[in-house]
Amino acid sequence: MIFIQGFGRGLATLAIALMTIVTVVDVAEARRAGGGFGSRGTRTFSTPSTTRTSPTEAQPIDRTMTRQQSAQPSAGRNTTTATNPRPGLFGGFGGRLLGGLMLGGLVGMLLGSGLGGGIGFLGLILQVALIAGLFFFLRRMFAQRNAPAYAGSGQARSAYQGGASDFEIPRIGGGSRQAAPAQPKNNDEIGVQQADLEQFESMLKELQAAYAAEDFRTLRQITTPEAMSYLAEELSDNATQGLKNEVRDIHLVQGDVAEAWREGSDEYATVAMRYESIDVMRDRATGRLVSGDPDNLTEAVEIWTFLRRNGGEWKVSAIQGVADA
Repeated sequence: MIFIQGFGRGLATLAIALMTIVTVVDVAEARRAGGGFGSRGTRTFSTPSTTRTSPTEAQPIDRTMTRQQSAQPSAGRNTTTATNPRPGLFGGFGGRLLGGLMLGGLVGMLLGSGLGGGIGFLGLILQVALIAGLFFFLRRMFAQRNAPAYAGSGQARSAYQGGASDFEIPRIGGGSRQAAPAQPKNNDEIGVQQADLEQFESMLKELQAAYAAEDFRTLRQITTPEAMSYLAEELSDNATQGLKNEVRDIHLVQGDVAEAWREGSDEYATVAMRYESIDVMRDRATGRLVSGDPDNLTEAVEIWTFLRRNGGEWKVSAIQGVADA
């Protein structure tokens, strides 16, 4: 018995250790794979528009303090229909009435009279059939009277085109009237200027250099508090594992604005950036190369979101990797 209890405790300890190792490995692999962190305001959980620089979609933001809005419940009428289905063929009052008549006929037959007097069981069947036929006739008549009227094809088309959808059904012979063009998804609602783009490029290099130098003061100056917390977490994880990330020789190859919008007094700009750099991981104590190429530039594509509040300075608020870049 003592041996079994000791074996159980040892097995539990081994399982916990394995779970811890797997968790650490998964987090590290997810971080290197380019997961997203930070906030994009109300668009945190939506995918940024693809661009020439980033023709593939960005990785979702999986580390954020922004709360995701729950989906609205369906309309009450639809919910009621789904949970309380329409009464069946013999449901409701008609079913109870027919059932009562049948039960009464059976009781009468057992007492020797039945619904048709001395006709017996055959008479019971005929009378039940007549009652059922009358019930079906009345039900069909009332159903046709209460059926909703449906609009014709012209009315339905007008109602659809009057909605919020940008899609418009083409009109045959309507060449004189031009269809309204669909609004582009990746629009710039705030008017990002060339000076802003140059600042974004400068912040790319500044953040990478500060991250490699573990310069927390500079990181706090150019990032939002939320983005800073995740960068500090990554640096802390590297230090715990005895590693140090070395990033240098950063060069922006190409970049463009995916989308820019305003939320109250806050302005957001999501920018796709393709850049080259020397990005390696070294042993913190010995400087031994752990991963990366220290002699050749490697290319990366990332989606950076910048936030400007009340007309102040731009701050990095979110960074996302790109799938299959």
